[in-house]
Amino acid sequence: MATIAHELTIERRGHAASAARRRTNFVIFLGPAIVLTVLFFVVPVIIDIAVSFTDLGRSLRITEFTTEQYQKIFRTDRRLTQVIGLTFIYVFGTLAIFNVTFGLILAITTTAIRNVSGSFFRGVWLLPRMSPSVLYILLWLWAVSPTEAGLVNQVLMQAFGLDTPLDLLTSAPIALIVISNGFIGASMGMIIFTAAIRGIPEHLFYAAAVDGAGTFATIRFITLPALRWPISFVTIYQTLSLLVSFEYILLLTKGGPFYDTTVYALYVYRRAFESGQYAYGAALALFLIVIGIVVALIGWRFFDMERLLQRPRIEVH
Repeated sequence: MATIAHELTIERRGHAASAARRRTNFVIFLGPAIVLTVLFFVVPVIIDIAVSFTDLGRSLRITEFTTEQYQKIFRTDRRLTQVIGLTFIYVFGTLAIFNVTFGLILAITTTAIRNVSGSFFRGVWLLPRMSPSVLYILLWLWAVSPTEAGLVNQVLMQAFGLDTPLDLLTSAPIALIVISNGFIGASMGMIIFTAAIRGIPEHLFYAAAVDGAGTFATIRFITLPALRWPISFVTIYQTLSLLVSFEYILLLTKGGPFYDTTVYALYVYRRAFESGQYAYGAALALFLIVIGIVVALIGWRFFDMERLLQRPRIEVH
């Protein structure tokens, strides 16, 4: 009996030590992430909600707590409908054409050629993402300059005989912000998809070649099914990123002409920091937070992301 009791005591001490070790690992590895999340995400949201129920303006004084800002959103702000529609076009266009589709094409193309050539091409395509935003937009401003010195106008006038320079900043501003942002976004998808393609077992491609499968059949039945999770991640992440980012638009078109390229996030910025309507900007930002959460949940459900996070059925200890 004494031996059994001693063994039970040792077992309890082992369980207690294991539980303490798990708690220690939790604090060490997840503690900093939790603290940063609370400081830079949870606290700002709470402050935003509080400010949205005030009349905080350019004077930085709060005289009353009110729901006036939300009444303004639903009743008096006529420009908001246009901004929301433009945001949908911008996000969907950039995501569908560049961030996912073009990034996937780049990944498939660069992995199909020699490693040296593919790596060089991917490195060149990453240069805009690694460059400062101001420098990147300065190159775009030179390329689309409405004068004869602009790169696009030089090509059109000398190669195609165009008589007068084009002003793409006023004639096609939406296409311009989609393309300029798309070139940056496609590079991220390219890197993630490339890594996923490299992880596909090579014997599957050899077996497909033996069975007589062509290039497009191999991509359809081997490559694309293996990229389901990367495509899902890039789609959700880039959608949320496009909803809240506006730096390239601000530098390229400043949201103009008029409000023609003012997306929702930029509209929040202009209302809060240019017009001095801080409380109204906070109310608009709160809706942006809600939209982001809804989009993330829809993407989670649509792409069945829960399966990706399930515990493996076979574990090796």
